[in-house]
Amino acid sequence: MRLTPIAAALVLAVSLTTAGQAETLISKSYQYFNIGGRTAGDLDRELSRHGPKASGTDMRHPGATRMKFSGTISYQQLRNGRCKVKSAEIKLHTKLILPRWTNRRRAEKDVVMIWDTLSRDIKRHEERHAEIARQYARKLEKSLVSMYPRRNCKDMEAAANAESDKILTKHDRAQVAFDRAESASFERRMTRMLQFKLDAMKN
Repeated sequence: MRLTPIAAALVLAVSLTTAGQAETLISKSYQYFNIGGRTAGDLDRELSRHGPKASGTDMRHPGATRMKFSGTISYQQLRNGRCKVKSAEIKLHTKLILPRWTNRRRAEKDVVMIWDTLSRDIKRHEERHAEIARQYARKLEKSLVSMYPRRNCKDMEAAANAESDKILTKHDRAQVAFDRAESASFERRMTRMLQFKLDAMKN
């Protein structure tokens, strides 16, 4: 269930305007891919065949979250000649890629139960990736607008680029750490959720 996150890239446009202070623009979309099969083994094979590939590899996964960071920073020259970040607009778009099972109505009830449990966990996992990205988009915005002025706008731009790289590197590490933790607990988590469903059906 581990998914290597798509590497994030921030494009910073330089503008010597004085508009606004900071704004984070966040959007999210969903894309689905179909899988067939009627048994648990079929589902596993179908996800392995048709799931999205991780960036830079041929490995397929049951779901994915693609993230695109972009933004604009405006700089303001002060009376003493120094330069500061006047405004920062950070944009983030996340696209969640999730499976859709086409044979649900023709499958046995126990397989449907397994699928319902698995598909909910896949969606929860990808939604969490999107939330981590949102958190870091806001951190980036706040960090940029609170930077100390530099002696000129060229130095200010270089410092803002370095700060952006630092925060986006932390973002990528947080995504990888989340995947590792999820992968380590996947079997235990699925077993617990399936047992909960079985217990609910008995009552």
